[in-house]
Amino acid sequence: MLLKLVLIGKLKDRALQARCDEFAKWLSPYAKLEIVELPDSNVAKEGQAIVKALEKERSAAVVVLSEEGRQFTSTEFAAKLGSFDRKIVFVIGGPCGLAPEVKQRADLLWSLSKLTFTHELARLLLMEQLFRATNILHGGSYHNP
Repeated sequence: MLLKLVLIGKLKDRALQARCDEFAKWLSPYAKLEIVELPDSNVAKEGQAIVKALEKERSAAVVVLSEEGRQFTSTEFAAKLGSFDRKIVFVIGGPCGLAPEVKQRADLLWSLSKLTFTHELARLLLMEQLFRATNILHGGSYHNP
């Protein structure tokens, strides 16, 4: 499985970075992971940078994390992830949200929760759910329903 994360900003919190690195390591037997961090700016400039990054991934499925997106249980998300037959690019915007053109490019808008999270915390939650989903798909024991 090929996964790419297109993210606005760098993780400044070392503890969050360490946890993300740990999930990336755990994910490595199941998927090849590429992470692209784009500079934070304003919504318009970030949107342009994201769209430009997505232009390089024309054949990939694009999943944009957005508050108006669809919510899944972890097992439903695992099934959705497993249904993609091509590279999957996940997008997390910056603290001020996403430009409309980024959401329009999405094959799937996904909401982690009805709650609002910082973009840094959303990154950690995404990494955990990617590991959990791939572990579910491979019959692992990480997920206890």
